[in-house]
Amino acid sequence: MIAFLQQYGSQLLLKTWEQLYISAISLALGMLVAVPLGIILTRFLKTAKVVIGLASMLQTIPSLALLALMIPILGIGKLPAIVALFIYSLLPILRNTYLGMESVDPQLKDSVKGMGMTSLQSIIQVEIPIAMPVIMAGIRLSAVYVISWATLASFIGGGGLGDFIFNGLNLFQPDLIIGGTIPVTIMAVIVDYLLGLLEKHLTPKKKNSEEVPK
Repeated sequence: MIAFLQQYGSQLLLKTWEQLYISAISLALGMLVAVPLGIILTRFLKTAKVVIGLASMLQTIPSLALLALMIPILGIGKLPAIVALFIYSLLPILRNTYLGMESVDPQLKDSVKGMGMTSLQSIIQVEIPIAMPVIMAGIRLSAVYVISWATLASFIGGGGLGDFIFNGLNLFQPDLIIGGTIPVTIMAVIVDYLLGLLEKHLTPKKKNSEEVPK
């Protein structure tokens, strides 16, 4: 491993950055789309089944097949990889956002309406804080998925740590495979841990979780 770092140290930093960049952009786009959509779907229950079903169907498409479908549309490079990973990131976040918002006590919703809160105020000040642990669980799961699947971006010229892994497989060099796999694993663990800290920061304390803001 020391020999690997001496020979590929600079490339390892570059590929790690590419992996993180692709994953972060994909996850951020997934959050920007799936969280608001999940909240909106709680107001349209019939539509929710269709949309979540569609997201589930997209999740079943093999990752290599989806990447291959991106090539005629977007060519090769980071962009098609980001789009494919964005699609994969949607289901866990969308489903958990919907389930988290649906789990809020209906009586609590009625109470805040009786206090004169608008629907938007109720969502922001009451429902989202209560649903936050479930929403963050979906984001954390999606983050781990995206970081792992980002290694496949190498197949379409997207870069990342997958370059080491697949070069190692093609050249029968275990050190390249290990050198690409270990950083991906470490990155996934660190990101999950950091998102866990963010979840604790954003989640209200249990004793206040069902109190209506004044």
